[in-house]
Amino acid sequence: MAAPVRLLQLAAHQAELRACTRCPEMIGPPVLGACTLSDILLVGQAPGDKEPKLGRPFAWTAGKNLFKWFATLGVDEATFRAHVYIAAACRCFPGKNPKGGDRVPDDGEIARCRPWLEREVQLLAPQLILPVGRLAIEQMLPAAPLVEQIGRLHSTVIGDKTFAVLPLPHPSGASTWYRTSPGDSLTRQALDLLGEQPAWKRLRARV
Repeated sequence: MAAPVRLLQLAAHQAELRACTRCPEMIGPPVLGACTLSDILLVGQAPGDKEPKLGRPFAWTAGKNLFKWFATLGVDEATFRAHVYIAAACRCFPGKNPKGGDRVPDDGEIARCRPWLEREVQLLAPQLILPVGRLAIEQMLPAAPLVEQIGRLHSTVIGDKTFAVLPLPHPSGASTWYRTSPGDSLTRQALDLLGEQPAWKRLRARV
């Protein structure tokens, strides 16, 4: 499919997604990244309470940490946002957990949001998928401890195609996983692998 046609289809997809109201407990509007054809698809978990107001994914503390990681690989935030498609397991803010932190989306909410992600995979046919955080990783790979997932290049089948998957831990300021052993070394290993990927090298050349 020609790139101009795919881009038009992706824009139509995003317009439909912005109007989604499938999950009554979720707090909209849906948060979307740039409408861009990309060899890399980043999949987050769900936006926090700041992202809907700021109108972009990874707009607060987790995003600052994430883009610091990418900066060590030669790609700044503006370049990444302009040229990488950013999706998520759920696109709306789930609300706060009464016990603290953000509520984790339930299985039904994740399932209702899943077709949006599958459509994006179909339209983009990315060479590399970067799921960030356990919830996002579980959309691409079988559930397993992070120590068995981070720091390795995996593959997954979606539809009739196989995709390379490189998981990253969630860069939340509240998380200690990526700052303590063995998470710190596994995170660095994952980033080193990312820097070696052809799709990342092409992205870095745009800086």
